[in-house]
Amino acid sequence: MKKICTLGFGLAIAIASLAQEPVDTAVVRKIKDEGFKRSKLMANLSLLTDVYGPRLTNSPNHKKAADYAKATLESYGLQNVHIDYWGDEFGRGWQLKKFSLQTIEPGNTPLISYPKAWTPGIKGTVTADAVYLEVKTADDLAKYKGKLKDKIVLFSATVAVKPGFVADASRLHDSTLLQMANAGLPEQGRGGFNMNRDAQKLNFLKWDFCMKEGAVAVLEASPASRLEDGTLSVSAATVPYPPETPRDKRVGAQSPSVPKILPQIVVADEHYNRMIRQIQNGVNVKLELTLETEFTPAGPGFNVVGEIPGTDLKDEVVMIGAHLDSWHSGTGATDNAAGSAVMMEAMRIIKTIGTPRRTIRIGLWGGEEQGLIGSRSYVKRILGERLDKTQPYDSIALKPEAKKFSVYFNMDNGTGKYRGVYMQGNENVRPIFRAWLKPFEKMGASTLTLQNTGGTDHLAFDMIGLPGFQFIQDPIEYGNRTHHTNMDVYDKTIEADLKHNAVITAAFAWLAANREGLLPRK
Repeated sequence: MKKICTLGFGLAIAIASLAQEPVDTAVVRKIKDEGFKRSKLMANLSLLTDVYGPRLTNSPNHKKAADYAKATLESYGLQNVHIDYWGDEFGRGWQLKKFSLQTIEPGNTPLISYPKAWTPGIKGTVTADAVYLEVKTADDLAKYKGKLKDKIVLFSATVAVKPGFVADASRLHDSTLLQMANAGLPEQGRGGFNMNRDAQKLNFLKWDFCMKEGAVAVLEASPASRLEDGTLSVSAATVPYPPETPRDKRVGAQSPSVPKILPQIVVADEHYNRMIRQIQNGVNVKLELTLETEFTPAGPGFNVVGEIPGTDLKDEVVMIGAHLDSWHSGTGATDNAAGSAVMMEAMRIIKTIGTPRRTIRIGLWGGEEQGLIGSRSYVKRILGERLDKTQPYDSIALKPEAKKFSVYFNMDNGTGKYRGVYMQGNENVRPIFRAWLKPFEKMGASTLTLQNTGGTDHLAFDMIGLPGFQFIQDPIEYGNRTHHTNMDVYDKTIEADLKHNAVITAAFAWLAANREGLLPRK
């Protein structure tokens, strides 16, 4: 009897909460009708990936994608659509012009491989012997003295390739969603991890040795052992620094002032391992390499920003967004053309159903892959900044615009459909989001968790205490197949899931823009 009373009391609270947050179900029905029956989402996604992908930050394709997004949003009737340049110079653009890598001894085999971003190129086609740099201590380098000149170096150790007993794709089970819903407040730690200084030093010595010895190029196995069957994880070229070098004295490969570095290529684990076994068996491995790259002039990074102006509360802002930039070995489909296309579609849907009370703004960020640079710059310039970055919510200096900022919603976890919202430890939004999710409960989106998901652009808003949220998404193949890989392509996206996401995003943005007050903060 006691349990029944407790349940009844909890139910009464839930019903009261829903009653306190009205939901315009007629508008939600219109949003569903427009988003599911007349979607433009996949057409935009195809152009962002098949035509303008990949979109490495500041690359020619990134600029073309930004121009396309701007023109498309303007065609939907958005206002003040513009390229929002960052205040600081990001660095050079880069694109791959021509590439091939194959063994010609002991047999002719094309290698599944891809150059790192901002790697320098090589003039013409080079034929060179491969040398496996098997080094476990600094003293081991001595045995390779004089043996690397004009050679292609296999830099990393072999990778254990395991059978794929577990399916790549998955959806969140009910039990997992229940655990997330029952999770408490996230711990406020500083994060990070302890780096092995000796390993860093040895790694630097290896890079420095290869450079001084005159190697032609460096090959590495794909760094994530989860990636098999020819899938590569490829990011920026390594700029080696001694461990004691202060961070403010280091620059990335995109910087015009970067020290000279070697051409760097990632090879599929299976093909990389084979070459090492051949060398260890006394077989000479000879490679043929063509690597032509192009650097474009350095300049500021940029976002794409536009809006649907509100009516009586037009000075107050609701914002949605995703990052437009990507890595370069695939076409940046699930990371994150999918999110950009969803946000563009959400704005199109909203524009067809009416004019919101508050202004609804979209941000398609650049430089997310290099550290949320575009969204952080926007927040700092427009809304405010955290002066003491060692403290989560102390020393925050907010600008006047922040007082009229309601909420930011982000998508950046692949192609999977929304299952709910990460509340970022903000218990105050629970009854509001619970009401907003009610029309989508039968579609599988009903989970609210106090937990946070890191590494996405909502953190730029959250770090200064403004409501910024990421949706919970089904993982599908994101973590073990498409994230930062050569398999991040259009065919790995799921149309039904993305339409689902666009509809929920549009509904959340509309409801936030038309409710009586701004969303509560932590």
